[in-house]
Amino acid sequence: MSISEELHAIGRPLLDAQLAHPTVTGIARGDLAEPVFRSWLEQDYLFLLDYVRVFSRLAWQAPDGHLGDLVDLAHATFHEELDLHRSLSAEFGADLEGARKGPACAAYTAFLLESAASYAEGLAALYPCMWGYSTLGRILAENPPAEPRYRAWVDTYAHPGFAELTGRIAVMIDEAAPDPRRARELFTAGMAHELAFWDVP
Repeated sequence: MSISEELHAIGRPLLDAQLAHPTVTGIARGDLAEPVFRSWLEQDYLFLLDYVRVFSRLAWQAPDGHLGDLVDLAHATFHEELDLHRSLSAEFGADLEGARKGPACAAYTAFLLESAASYAEGLAALYPCMWGYSTLGRILAENPPAEPRYRAWVDTYAHPGFAELTGRIAVMIDEAAPDPRRARELFTAGMAHELAFWDVP
């Protein structure tokens, strides 16, 4: 079993906890209270700005063969994901420019930026976000919400292009060959941050 496959096995029960979270179930039904999603949008917007910085820090350390992968990931995050947030923010009345990080966002971004000091460890730390959202999107798309704004959110993360980017990270982790124990530790910590992030302030 490769390192990425081992992380998938560890991650599935942790992902199930996200699927059962009230914020996620509300998105899945399409009836999540608008103030909750508005707050989540603001926090995730701030998170994604730092996520781009994480990709950029890893790109500086990447082997030549994966420099383009990390540039692509940074570009997709900055333009496609953040564009979705900007579009939805207008519909939900989110104040992206005036938002300030809550405790969960601050803790998660600090964890990722610190982990990115090491190329192999940084990949393992950020993988929960890519793999988690890709898997959540795929599962929620099996019975998508009728509400069009929440459907747009689900469609973004269920898109095959997002799954393809996630697959690139898995390959990079396996090639970077982090210490398996450390990879499991960082991945599990990242999954815990993911779950905590749904508890929007």
